[in-house]
Amino acid sequence: MSSVATAAEKARPSGLPQPLGMICGALVALGILAFFAGLTRDPQKAWLAFHSNFIFTTMLAAAGLVLTSIYTIVGATWCGPYRRFAEGLAAWLPFAFVLAIVGIFGGHYLFEWIEHPMQGKEVWLNSTRVYVTDLALLGLMTLLAVAFLKASTRPTLRGLAESGEEGFAKRMAQRWTAGWKGDDEEMAMMKRRTGRLAPMICLLFGIGFTLFIFDQVMSMEQAWFSNLFGAYVSWGGILSAVAACTLLGVLHRGKPGIGAGVTETRMHDIGKLLFGFSIFWMYLFWSQYLVIYYGNMPEETFYIRDRLGPQFMVDKGFTEHAFALSWQSWDFSFARLDMGYGWIAMVVWTFCWIVPFWMLLGQKPKVTNWIVGPVAFLVLVGMWMERNLLIWPSVIKDDMTAFLSFMPVCIGLGFAGAYVLVFLFYSRVFPSLAVADES
Repeated sequence: MSSVATAAEKARPSGLPQPLGMICGALVALGILAFFAGLTRDPQKAWLAFHSNFIFTTMLAAAGLVLTSIYTIVGATWCGPYRRFAEGLAAWLPFAFVLAIVGIFGGHYLFEWIEHPMQGKEVWLNSTRVYVTDLALLGLMTLLAVAFLKASTRPTLRGLAESGEEGFAKRMAQRWTAGWKGDDEEMAMMKRRTGRLAPMICLLFGIGFTLFIFDQVMSMEQAWFSNLFGAYVSWGGILSAVAACTLLGVLHRGKPGIGAGVTETRMHDIGKLLFGFSIFWMYLFWSQYLVIYYGNMPEETFYIRDRLGPQFMVDKGFTEHAFALSWQSWDFSFARLDMGYGWIAMVVWTFCWIVPFWMLLGQKPKVTNWIVGPVAFLVLVGMWMERNLLIWPSVIKDDMTAFLSFMPVCIGLGFAGAYVLVFLFYSRVFPSLAVADES
């Protein structure tokens, strides 16, 4: 974001929008009740639902922070309010850290290696190493997030700190702007601080969160491994963040203040990111899938078969002749999609790749609310399903509707309500979602 754009922003606190705030609160209550009810009836499913939603929201929040860090590193001036949207997504990270601590209590229901470690992997896959490492990584990302958000929003909060209004927003603004050194010096300091923090955040996400994903997702199948898996899951988080920012732009377009910054040019730019990033997400999946397919080693293929079904991982034998014959005629059968989590995988591909690719090919769809908004929403839903697809088959085989039953869906809605509530509180009540000064 350019310094001119930042200087023109002014923080204006408001209450939670209603009835959306009440709906989010009700969803949080529903999720908590469903989780505790699940612990008494089917604790394994309850913890699977908790873990899959924890991974989805944590990666979305971390990726939002990475997205605004990328804008900072490249000196992007086009993004306007989309940078603030990405920062709002990152406000969830402190809550993610707390949830990570809660998740420790469900580890026995998720990770086979806790009680039955695989020979040769005991040094790496043990509770002490995994949880200390992952909490340290997530804790460090949380600290970097607080430091970055404080530095980035500090210039816009000064007016609120000096206003005659009283309340939580003013007290927080006074804390975040303590020791004010003047407008020009503060703007320069903001650029220096965010400029130093942004590369650290990107490196921690690219390297540290690869290990985090190895531990929290890949190790659920302790016999399976892929060097590309961490990058694939992390990029899914970035795609989710871009989709969320795109949807937020549509929802805020035309609104007083910040809505004026959601221009057609900016919508076109974020729409191009959504289009291109969905293609790259599919490319990463294909790169991982292809080598497993033609390698045809049982210790690798079972992971794909459990998720895609046998349609996309048909046993080809181990001879060159049998392998060549398998490519001559693709023996497609819809019945094979009934096995494993085949149909769920097809929905994920449709929502996260096919729909964005064909619907956002031209320029006009990227700037049309009723097209790009639903596409972004479908990508978010598809990525939520994809996180479940990565996690549930590791524990519950051949039951593709397991995570769509009543209790897991209610837990997912609870997470969604909590995430939106945190975004609304941070962006409206605090408020970090500064609007253009129209005075």
